[in-house]
Amino acid sequence: MEAVRLILASRRALAGSGDASAILTEVWQAQALAQAIGSRLAVSGPPELRGEALGLTELAGRGCGVLDVPHLDPGDLRAAQLTELDDARQALLCLDGLLGDVGISLVGIASAAADEGVYWQCMEAIDAADESRDRVREMLRKLAAREEALPEREPG
Repeated sequence: MEAVRLILASRRALAGSGDASAILTEVWQAQALAQAIGSRLAVSGPPELRGEALGLTELAGRGCGVLDVPHLDPGDLRAAQLTELDDARQALLCLDGLLGDVGISLVGIASAAADEGVYWQCMEAIDAADESRDRVREMLRKLAAREEALPEREPG
């Protein structure tokens, strides 16, 4: 499935999550998807994005690692459904929004957490989501600089 469609599905699922457990599952899914997109861009994306994409892969992996792994059927793992990344810019714009939603959702869970372990788990996941979002924004900046540097085509 195409990256933008998967990201939009993740945003809808996160927005529709009710309790903390469901939200944390969707946060994990979003981080796993960010990791897969970063990996795809690191391997086959524009050369100027590869370093930042590798960083995104590592940070999003850390975001998954600080959360408990949800019990998902293999077919429900959105990251595993990623088959296409047609438009890097559009995918990164959407991923930026998803990671913002992840941070907001985690703040809500952390604020209401009665358990100190859940609170600190959320704090680490917030940090990973914020750093992942910084990488996404840096890749968007590099894409914009690349587009500005391309010579304008003369009308034919």
